Amino acid sequence: MPDSVLAEADCIQLVDITPDQLRTRLREGKVYSAPQASAALDHFFKESNLTALRELALRIVAEKVDHELTEVRTISGDRSIWRSGERLMVAVGPSPFSARLVRWTRRMAYALNAPWIALSVDTGVPLPPEQQQRLDANLELARRLGAEVIVMPGSDLAETLLRMAFLRNVSQIVVGKPQESYLWGLVRPISLVDKLVKGSDQIDIYVVPAASGPGRNRWKSWHRKTEKDGRDYWLAAGVTAAVTGAGLLVSAFTGYFAPGFLYLAGVVGLGFFIRSRWAMLLAAALSVLLWNLLFIPPVMTFKIERLEDALMCFFFFLVALSTGRLTSRLRIREREEREREKKTNALFLYSQAIGSASDVPSLISVAAGQISQIMGVRLAVMTPEGGGGKLRLWETGGEYAMDEKEWSVAVWCMEHRRPAGRFTDTIPVAEGFYLPMMSGERCMGVLGVRPGEGECLTAGQKDLLESMGAQLAMALEREELRAERARTRLMEESEKLHRSLLDSVSHEFKTPLAVIEGGCEKLAGRAASAPEEREEYGEILLAARRLRRLVKNLLDVSRLESGALKPKLDWCDLGDVIEGALAATRETRRNHPVSVSLPPDYPLVKADFSLMEQVLVNLLLNACVHTPEGTSVTLQGGADPVRGQVWLDIHDMGPGIPPERAETIFERFRTTRPGGLGLGLPIVRGFMEAQRGAVSLVPVSAGTCFRLVLPLVEHDSVPEE
Repeated sequence: MPDSVLAEADCIQLVDITPDQLRTRLREGKVYSAPQASAALDHFFKESNLTALRELALRIVAEKVDHELTEVRTISGDRSIWRSGERLMVAVGPSPFSARLVRWTRRMAYALNAPWIALSVDTGVPLPPEQQQRLDANLELARRLGAEVIVMPGSDLAETLLRMAFLRNVSQIVVGKPQESYLWGLVRPISLVDKLVKGSDQIDIYVVPAASGPGRNRWKSWHRKTEKDGRDYWLAAGVTAAVTGAGLLVSAFTGYFAPGFLYLAGVVGLGFFIRSRWAMLLAAALSVLLWNLLFIPPVMTFKIERLEDALMCFFFFLVALSTGRLTSRLRIREREEREREKKTNALFLYSQAIGSASDVPSLISVAAGQISQIMGVRLAVMTPEGGGGKLRLWETGGEYAMDEKEWSVAVWCMEHRRPAGRFTDTIPVAEGFYLPMMSGERCMGVLGVRPGEGECLTAGQKDLLESMGAQLAMALEREELRAERARTRLMEESEKLHRSLLDSVSHEFKTPLAVIEGGCEKLAGRAASAPEEREEYGEILLAARRLRRLVKNLLDVSRLESGALKPKLDWCDLGDVIEGALAATRETRRNHPVSVSLPPDYPLVKADFSLMEQVLVNLLLNACVHTPEGTSVTLQGGADPVRGQVWLDIHDMGPGIPPERAETIFERFRTTRPGGLGLGLPIVRGFMEAQRGAVSLVPVSAGTCFRLVLPLVEHDSVPEE
């Protein structure tokens, strides 16, 4: 059963039984009859096979229940962790040690046989190109190792990790151990690990140390951070200087309290423009120091004579710092929500646009235009064409040149179903970034993306591009299914018309043929004294009977296709069936000797006597028509208790059937004889399948051999009809 069917199932019920119990039931004959049970125990129903199937069934049901549990927790808003199963989550960043974290988590998840998530937190701060490429490489490594990769916006790493952990019912979080000196550990603010441990509740926290090597230089790290946040520091210093100048102008008229309010307003206003908490701390500290130095008596000193002024400076510093920091975080949250809304709106407009497309060309054109507009990139859409890994480049209205190297990267992406090209580890020298468009397990094509000169794709942009590619893949699959459904509907209408025509024509022929046969028999009897006339009437009679068989075949085909054929299964002796078929074909096989060889203990079969007789009649007529006169036809039967089968071979000594036609001989209207319609063998197959049997072509050294197979059923184990 396909995985997609299981995924869409509303309910899966597990009926579990141990392999030993199932094998015991087989030995007792409660599943198959004794001969079949013995063969099944030695072949498919081995304990190893049954154990593997049982594990697979239990795993599928467990995954289904896990998805239902996640939905229940999401709907109920429950933030507690339900330890119904293990699920790991690793924090992935641009650090060189993140790759080791990813591999460690993969080994842990494999040992626990648990799913795992690789989470990257997008703080909204642009990363340098080198760090962005390293982050993309780490996320791609996690994706290749089987992780569910998630890029989530958030201003606080620990808070975002815990929020995702509670949302996805994560039981274990894996983070890297920070490399820091002892002194820095005393003065630094609360670390990521401390925050996670404090808020983890029932979640296990794994802290994995980095690979052995020289410790991180705290001064260099601080220097890099201040260099990256240099704009924030300069802005904090500039705003503080401007507020100081304004305070000097108004202090002569208002006293030293007004400059304090100006400093407070300046720090709060900075929160809308800067993100660095250290720059915010600098602005608050400078404001307090300058207010004390320039405005609070005695001026030009840091000495504060009045206790209330000292308390006011202290609380001013706390209020300014907390208010500015809160304003900065609100600004970041606002920016995150705006980005999330922008992404959601883009996906909504994109899905709406591709949903309105009426065919594949318009679908690809609309999708490419939307993606190019949203992402601001040049885009190419390629879909499979024919076989041999060939791709078709669709015209999307933009310029996207493809040379031999780019084609090879796109084909590799299609075959391996993995991103390739620029920004990846696979052929990174390519000019474009190529992403497979996946719909379930199928790859419907490849997206080629080329950003502007000097630009790169962030992890969030890649996720958005992957989501859009998946939607386009599902839309392409939908169009493919729609076209297939239209073809199927057309074929069904054609088949319906074909059956109606066959049924009508066949019934219209029956009465005239009966009149012709009866008239020929009477005329042949009257012309007993005229041998020439009697011979002519006999030929007319044979032709009429041949035409009657043809009409009967047409009616049988119509019955098979309409489902009107309902076999009446009863105990039959195949020897009696053979005698009836030989009697019915006596005139046709006059020049073909027939020999019958059946074992004395040839068992009875459960079949429809008239259908089996018609099967043998068709095969005997087929043998007589396609073989030279004088050649023999052999009927030989036997039983196979191990496989639970009764078989009967019809072997003629004609020219045989070429191997290339062996697969098509049971199709309708396939014939090599002029004047034939090719309906005999399809009717044979239909009649045999209706009786739970089969017909096949058996390889022989000379001639043609058809084998009829029916189930071997014990008399005592067959229920009454």
